[in-house]
Order: sequence, then structure tokens, then C-alpha cells
Amino acid sequence: MVTVRREKDSMGAIEVPADKLWGAQTQRSLEHFRISTEKMPVSLIHALALTKRAAAKVNQDLGLLAAEKASAIIQAADEVLAGKHADEFPLAIWQTGSGTQSNMNINEVLANRASEILGGVRGMERKVHPNDDVNKSQSSNDVFPTAMHVAALLALREHLIPQLSALTDTLRDKSHAFADIVKIGRTHLQDATPLTLGQEISGWVAMLEHNLRHIEHSLPHVAELALGGTSVGTGLNTHPEYARRVAEELATITAAPFVTAPNKFEALATCDALVQAHGALKGLATSLMKIANDVRWLASGPRCGIGEIAIPENEPGSSIMPGKVNPTQCEAVTMLCCQVMGNDVAINMGGASGNFELNVYRPMVIHNFLQTVRLLADGMESFNKHCASGIAPNRERITQLLNESLMLVTALNTHIGYDKAAEIAKKAHKEGLTLKASAVALGYLSDAEFDAWVRPELMVGSMTPGR
Repeated sequence: MVTVRREKDSMGAIEVPADKLWGAQTQRSLEHFRISTEKMPVSLIHALALTKRAAAKVNQDLGLLAAEKASAIIQAADEVLAGKHADEFPLAIWQTGSGTQSNMNINEVLANRASEILGGVRGMERKVHPNDDVNKSQSSNDVFPTAMHVAALLALREHLIPQLSALTDTLRDKSHAFADIVKIGRTHLQDATPLTLGQEISGWVAMLEHNLRHIEHSLPHVAELALGGTSVGTGLNTHPEYARRVAEELATITAAPFVTAPNKFEALATCDALVQAHGALKGLATSLMKIANDVRWLASGPRCGIGEIAIPENEPGSSIMPGKVNPTQCEAVTMLCCQVMGNDVAINMGGASGNFELNVYRPMVIHNFLQTVRLLADGMESFNKHCASGIAPNRERITQLLNESLMLVTALNTHIGYDKAAEIAKKAHKEGLTLKASAVALGYLSDAEFDAWVRPELMVGSMTPGR
């Protein structure tokens, strides 16, 4: 039988497991929102702990919170940040849209733990109050969006951007290494004029470089913090210096460029910063999906596909076909990109659906945002390590397909005109001839002229990948 204690809130008394640090409001949420399995992300819980830590420090500095209480709250928050008390945060994503219940969850846990640090007990006789002390100068309406932004920015900075940069570097190296390999180009999934393999991959590199810039451009808005706006953005019940100083404190303890939001009404009423940042992440997913698809097409085969590149063989690909190996890293990337695109729709809907002074889709928005960051960061790391770094050209196959392409006839346009060049290509295709044999048979040019004018290495232009 579970031992319980009785706690009270404004709704009355409720039984709480005696061994838990949470209190009445967390318990009510547990009982009322038994929905699915998605819990508040650990990184968001840590962001809430950082927010409470910063608030306690600033409230102490402003003379609003006793030093011993502030010190105990800070110590309790540091324990959460160190990974302790992880099972004290059991609440579902699917709760109040303001995140109030998770704000009270962290308030109750820190209050009870701080009370123990001060020699007191958890429960109604605690020495630190969850609202009056831990939540001092705050509202769930400014705490939760602040924690969302802290968690989002740190996840982007510490996880996604490093993996994006690493993958970009790998592909840039491949582009330079393959700069002299002339291959056939393809448009509409049909043969086109030549380019180098390095040029082709340089396009992927440029895509990722643009994506990095788009993500970085979204960060200043994400760095704006709602804390200090309290319930509707007016800053009711806060010290005039509180908003600025608490943002500075968060910037100090995270080494991130957080600032107080210049307009707290926007900060509380919208999720625009995360909507826009996630739009950049969706753009990255779009690019990654194109790159992964190109890689698996170019590596298709091994004997009956394009087969111009080889990729690492990581695991058996079939339970029935012996020796089959599949482009599994590409498949994983394309699947997670689909999920990111779905997350973007949900985030857009959540961002668009807030009313008046408060957006009430916040738990869903941050859940999807952080899932996207994790998927993209982990996906890029895996794709880089197990696929992109091992891309190698199949020079024999590249040369074979290049020489068989009818689109090399494009080099003759400026010598004999489009119509005659088209006639050469069509005759060659219909009769199974080489372009040279077709051109000579039609009497449009000699062997020597064909060899002088149709040179694939001279058809790739001067557009070389930049270093």
C-alpha cells in the first residue's frame, strides 16, 4: 500500500504519495490528464529549473526573497539540472495549454526540496512556498514561454547546429575531392548535359549553408524572453528591474544571448518566434530529404540501377534475398523529414490558434519543436557517420553512362544547329547507334569534327565549387 500525505491547494485537500516531492496541483494533473504517453521533455524541465534558478537569484538581489530561501531554491534547481529527481516530473504534454500544471510541478518540487535543504519537511509544513517563494514575480504565462525559448535555443545551439555544420563539412570535402569527375547530369529523371560530381554535391553543400543561415537568423527572436510579463504582459507584481535582470541572469548561467522581450504582449500572446524558427527547420528537412533521395538514386543498383556512387554497406537488407543491402540511412532521413514536416503543420496551427493575451497551445508546440531538433540532429549525425562520409565514386560506371548519353549532342548546337543535332540524337536512339555514327551517317560532320566538338570535359562550364 502506497503511503500518502495530504496536501491542500485552492481546490481543497488531496492525497499525494509521501515519497514524492510534487504537491497538490501536480497530483490533480496526474489524475485528470491520463492521456497518451508523451511527457514533458527533459530539456524543457531543465529550462524550467534554469528559469526558477535565475528568478530566485534576481529576487534575492532585489531584496524580495530571503537569502536562505533563495539559496535553497537555487540548490534544489541545480539538483534537477544535475539529473536528480527525474521521476518527479511525470506530467503529460496534453494538459492545460499554458503549461500551468508543469510550472506548478517545478514550483512544488523545488519548494519541497528547498524546505528539506533548510531542515524542514515536504508538504503543508514546508519552509518554502511554491507560489509565494519559488514563483515569486512570475506567472505560468511568462514562465512557460520563457522555458520554451530557453530549451529551444539551447537545443539548436548545442545539438542541431553542430551536426548541421559537420555534415556540411563532410559534403564540402566530397565536393572538392570529386571536382574532376565528369558525369552525366539529369533533369526530369532523364539524361541531361554533363557536370562534375563535385559540382553536383556542391549544390547540396550550398543548400545546407543556406539552411544554417536561415536557422541562425531565427535565433535572436527565440532569445527574447517573456519573463517579467506575468499574467497578460503588463508586468503586474514585478519589480521595475526584474525583467531585464532575470534575462541577464539566464544569459549568464547559460552563456546564451538571452534578452528580455521588448514587447511582453507579443511574447505571451504568440508562439511566433518558434513558428518562424521551426519554419527554418522545415526548410532544412526539405533539403535533407532531397539530398538523401539523390544519394540513394545515385547509389541504386548495384547492377541494374544508376550506380554512379557507392555508399557504406551497414547491415543486411532483406530477410529473403541473400546479399541484398539497402540505403537505410537515406530511408531513415527521409522518414524523419516527413515527421518534421508534420510537426511544422501542428506548430503552425498551434501558433495561429491563440486568443487575445495568451497562446494556449504551448506544450504541444514545444514538444514538437524539441522533437524536430532531436530528429534532425540525430539524423544528420547518423547520416554523416554511416553514409555521407563513405560516399565513393564508381568511375567506371560514371564513364559508361556518360559516353552512352545522347544529350552530349547538345555540344553540337552551336556548330550545326538545334534541328540537325536533334536529328542525330533521334536517329542514334532509334537505330541503336552511337552519336558519332549517327552524325557521320547523316553527313552532318566527320569523325574528326565530332571528336573535336563533343568533349564532355569541356561541357561542364566554369561553375566550380568554392572553397
